[in-house]
Amino acid sequence: MADVLAYKPRPGEIPTNPGVYRFRDASGRVLYVGKAKNLRQRLSNYFAPLRTLHERTRRMVTTASSVEWTVVPTDVDSLQLEYMWIKEFDPPFNVRYKDDKSYPFMAVTLGDEAPRVIVTRNHKIPGARYFGPYPKVWAVHETIDLMVKAFPIRTCSDASYKRAMQTGRPCFPGQIGKCGGPCSMTVTIEEHRAMVNDFVAFMAGGDERFKHDLTKRMQAASAAMDYEAAAKYRDKLSAIEAVLGKSALVLAHDEDADLFGIAEDELAAAVQHFVIRGGRVRGVRALTIEKEIDITPGELVDQVLQRAYGEAQDVPRRILVPTMPDDAAELEVWLRERRGKKVELAVAQRGQRADLMRTATLNAQQALIRYKTRRTSDYVARTQALTDLQDALGMDEAPLRIECFDISHLGGTNVVASMVVFEDGLPRKDQYRSFNIAETTDDTDSMYQVLRRRLAYLDRPDPIAVSDVDSVSGVGLSDAAATDAVLVEGAALTPDGEIVDVTADVVVESTVKRKPRFAYPPQLLLVDGGKPQVEAAARALEDAGHSEIAVCGIAKRLEEIWLPGEDFPVILPRTSESLYLLQRLRDEAHRFAITHQRKRRRNDITTVLEEVPGLGASRIKVLLKHFGSVTALRSAQPGEIEEVQGIGPVLAQNIHAHLSTR
Repeated sequence: MADVLAYKPRPGEIPTNPGVYRFRDASGRVLYVGKAKNLRQRLSNYFAPLRTLHERTRRMVTTASSVEWTVVPTDVDSLQLEYMWIKEFDPPFNVRYKDDKSYPFMAVTLGDEAPRVIVTRNHKIPGARYFGPYPKVWAVHETIDLMVKAFPIRTCSDASYKRAMQTGRPCFPGQIGKCGGPCSMTVTIEEHRAMVNDFVAFMAGGDERFKHDLTKRMQAASAAMDYEAAAKYRDKLSAIEAVLGKSALVLAHDEDADLFGIAEDELAAAVQHFVIRGGRVRGVRALTIEKEIDITPGELVDQVLQRAYGEAQDVPRRILVPTMPDDAAELEVWLRERRGKKVELAVAQRGQRADLMRTATLNAQQALIRYKTRRTSDYVARTQALTDLQDALGMDEAPLRIECFDISHLGGTNVVASMVVFEDGLPRKDQYRSFNIAETTDDTDSMYQVLRRRLAYLDRPDPIAVSDVDSVSGVGLSDAAATDAVLVEGAALTPDGEIVDVTADVVVESTVKRKPRFAYPPQLLLVDGGKPQVEAAARALEDAGHSEIAVCGIAKRLEEIWLPGEDFPVILPRTSESLYLLQRLRDEAHRFAITHQRKRRRNDITTVLEEVPGLGASRIKVLLKHFGSVTALRSAQPGEIEEVQGIGPVLAQNIHAHLSTR
């Protein structure tokens, strides 16, 4: 592959103005659209030597056959043009959005003569004002039922409204008190329009104004002894409070904002969009994003905001994001043009806003996990993933059993490893294993040791049936282990896979034992790491005499798949089911290794503390809970340890002295 692209513009050809650029393939299809404050500076990054480019970027520029750009007067214009072109061309290398589901909205048809409130998933009703989205359809209906008690506007169909206005007879919903439009013959079109405006204003965040107004009217009617009117105002006030009770006050009562919580990894991102009006969350929208080219968190926020407000009618005065994009000033101008008033873009850093951002981010993290889990749990997707892996790795058969290994350590100490097992694309948690590594030089040596230990189980003989015997004895096993031991060609094989020599007069129970699960060979070994880790794994397979097992590694930063003896990685499409399967295996192995390491550290410190005279299990538990971490406890002074309930001066001094020597 040539290191310079044939279509690279000549020096000085690219202007230094702001603008938007497009990469096209040989057929003219737009592959990628981007914007830049300085076109020459940005595009030069794409035409750097290919070996220095991010793998996904390299694939995009080598797929393209030309690049073109359009100069615009300002940075804001480039942002607008980028949004229009992404929407028009739907480039495959730009981020791709997927709604978590088609959420229902509450819509008020302001374009009608007598607007009505409806539940809809149609986002293109002319002149309609939308509220939501709502997570469930019943939640929208419940909100409407409560709202029309306080603001009785039209709910009947257009056909019912037209028939009622022509005949002069109330529509059926109006007859049973479910419709308050002009078709109910109780209000005029003008009076109804005023009620609709109040309905919209309340839903847009005018809570306190209506509560105060209704309270004053109720008190005035009561003072005038007009108890019938006072009761109506009381019922409306109760309806409003019932609506407000459905959503907690998360910010100041006059706060109108949109908040975006984002969780991402190398392949995808999940977005939780909280719509806050009057300090309350009025709607939540979930999006998942497939990232084809590696982008920064700021660039991702930029793309999310463009999509959210490209055609939005309701832009709030404040937008809270987890990371400020580079072109924040231009985004604010662009948003101000859509709102008609000032829009503030801010990062939620402290107080209630930070708390709400943490909640949104947690929801996004859970949504990302659900999204990835659904992809790997679907039977068709799993089958496709295994078939694609077989083709990509050049295997003779699909890898129905995959074992993934990860090394975890704490600053080079407390080294542990994990093995997770997926069969037919699904986790087999009962077959997970963990390893403690006493001495090692680096991660590659750790990987080699662990794989040799795991592969040794494949060479152990199968258990055989022995008749006319009752139990194991005299082999140096505990009673519990001896009960389940199996005779294997002159040796006892325990359930944990340990082989113990036995004498000829040993007696073993007469049951046929199945082969230990740990001894079944995988079709594929996956290691967390790049070329060095894969070469170590391949060396372990060769030394163990099991070269029939395929091995590969997944490098986290670029999601590249490395094979032994290869100078370049295998690049799986970022949206492929096979890459999602490997990524989930890697993440699960990492999680399992970290869990084992933390458990081991807790056990280690507990064992050390148990050596202190006068310190029992309950006091150890209180100590660890008080300091929160082993590091904090080790660095604590005797006076600080003495503050813990049940720890006296002498015991505190003993604890400090004991930990200082370990």
